Amino acid sequence: MSERGVVAVTGATGFVGRSVVRHLIEAGYAVRALVRSREKASEVLPEGVELIEGSILDGSSPARLVDGASACIHLIGIIREAAHGQSFKRMHVEAVRAITEACREGDVKRYLHMSALGALIDSRAPYSKTKAEGEQIVRRSGLDWTIFRPGLIHGPDGEFVQMMHAIAAGEAAPWLFMPYFSRTSVDASFACGSVDFVDPMVQPVYVEDVARCFVAALGNADTVEEIYPVVGSESMSWPEMLCVMRDMLPGARDGIQPFHIPGEHAAVIARAAKLVGMGWALPFDAGQALMGCEDSTASTSKMVASLGVEPAGLRASMRGYASRFAAAH
Repeated sequence: MSERGVVAVTGATGFVGRSVVRHLIEAGYAVRALVRSREKASEVLPEGVELIEGSILDGSSPARLVDGASACIHLIGIIREAAHGQSFKRMHVEAVRAITEACREGDVKRYLHMSALGALIDSRAPYSKTKAEGEQIVRRSGLDWTIFRPGLIHGPDGEFVQMMHAIAAGEAAPWLFMPYFSRTSVDASFACGSVDFVDPMVQPVYVEDVARCFVAALGNADTVEEIYPVVGSESMSWPEMLCVMRDMLPGARDGIQPFHIPGEHAAVIARAAKLVGMGWALPFDAGQALMGCEDSTASTSKMVASLGVEPAGLRASMRGYASRFAAAH
């Protein structure tokens, strides 16, 4: 066993989880991961990670995961609901209750939790609402908790970057442009004021910086009962971000440009599609459309001061992985 102890990790095989596990090992921690398939997990996780095969909601696996651990990092989350019980309520609320109860019963006091920027209990988006409900469970758990709220996370293996690359290269719908959601702004200074479309702002954060935040907080008592927004150093509009990705990733079609879709309108379409059983046909749901048209920005001062993590900007971090991305594609 590592002198620094065993850290139990949920969501270890995911995009963020793989980076967190690697950084934990590099920092000298032993890692125990809850995985659905031992065979598949061994293909993406480093050698030496202890694998606990099971499910977060099967009634026994959380206890096996945290048994004898010195800390727990909970990373499980979904961006969109799917079949077989993959609902926001189950994965963002019931799963949090299961792992915090296991930690409490197993006397594992240190607990680090991944939430999301914009988690609000009165949010119109079920994703953000259930993330906030999960946070409430954590804050009432009696554990020595730390909550992280990342913004848009990017990296070569992330679904978002993969999707934008495919769209820019003309390999995925809508083929002719790079879509993003905008919001409406009505000029209320006079009756029947004009309606403008506003591009939301975003601070994309590199997945490696997110992982560094988790590891930095583990042994830092000052981070207990603190909530940290985790964002990159560059604030930009969505079309600016998409142009940076288009220009830095390989294979983009000449002349392809960002183009906005009104988020409120897209949400109505998504709800209608879901009602008639066709929600699967859209690459977004109503909540994603509503969240996508809002700003996703925050100050980096707290993560820098408390965690010592100076987040990279989008351009700098993409320069570091664009060549690897090109080799893989």
